[in-house]
Amino acid sequence: MQQNGLFISFEGIDGAGKSTHIAALAEALRAAGRTVTLTREPGGTALAEKLRVMILSDAMDALTESLLIFAARRDHLTRIIAPALARGEVVLCDRFTDATFAYQGGGRGFNFALLKTLEEWVQGRVQGRVQGTSANQDIIQPDLTIWFDLVPEEAAKRLVGARVPDKFEAQPVEFFRRVAQGYADRLKADPQRFARIDAGQGREAVWSDVKQVFVARGWLP
Repeated sequence: MQQNGLFISFEGIDGAGKSTHIAALAEALRAAGRTVTLTREPGGTALAEKLRVMILSDAMDALTESLLIFAARRDHLTRIIAPALARGEVVLCDRFTDATFAYQGGGRGFNFALLKTLEEWVQGRVQGRVQGTSANQDIIQPDLTIWFDLVPEEAAKRLVGARVPDKFEAQPVEFFRRVAQGYADRLKADPQRFARIDAGQGREAVWSDVKQVFVARGWLP
């Protein structure tokens, strides 16, 4: 019997450490017998990866940025995410729409109502969306969003010297305070979808908390 697909997103400000645990979770799920699609946003398809380069490096206003992000997301949904869910796979996505509301909405101060409209247009009526999406949803949303919550000052310390920063990572701490609040607002609006992880802990403690979320839902033994 085919298993139902699961759509899991990972969120957090730059430096929160979320990407560290995605590979470990993918390995654990595969060991439990699941087929896993590991992907990211912006990106995930050839077209979306091209748009990612522009989004992360080129100067543009918040509307242009948001339109490019949602264009990349639509291609990602139709080509990768929805088909994988229809096949009964687990999709692990490094960032999804919550990041747009946090970064463009919270960080950039862009219009939340317009972001909501774009969310409804782009994430609605995608063929193959039935499996792996939350019940009673008119649009594709993750079944679970893992939010790695970390104070911006600590995140900034972790990023120092880690890599050449993109245009978002180079923003001041105040920008990331607004981004973090954007994530908190998304959790408040949809608390059943979110699992908040204290990303200020050590790596092993964070992984233990992440794994326990999946064990509690019966998704890992």
